[in-house]
Amino acid sequence: MKITLTSIPVNDQEKALRFYTSVLGFVKKNDFPAGNARWLTVVAPEATDGIELLLEPMAFAPALVYQQSLYEAGIPYTSFSVTDLQAEYERMEQLGVRFTMQPTTMGPVHLAVFDDTCGNLIQLAQHTH
Repeated sequence: MKITLTSIPVNDQEKALRFYTSVLGFVKKNDFPAGNARWLTVVAPEATDGIELLLEPMAFAPALVYQQSLYEAGIPYTSFSVTDLQAEYERMEQLGVRFTMQPTTMGPVHLAVFDDTCGNLIQLAQHTH
């Protein structure tokens, strides 16, 4: 058993696609109609057959409450791994990304948290060991 797909709720799929590709550097994998929305996934460019991230439209009211509660509490919805947190932080900051936590060392990881502009806080993590 392995994870092949995970999802993140977004309040605007087109805006999310632009942010997750143009800013974060993911590439679009799937994009086709799914009811009133799209089945829209992105993948890491170096792992196009790897785990897909579904940019899932926020259409379920209880999930919206959960997403907003996490955001208001400053809790990241998910975490992405990076090999050089400082370089990624500087690159993204130059692109206008708003960070709610600048690079910080916590035990064996360096962490930073940013706003994905689609309703979520996302953590970047670089493992040091």
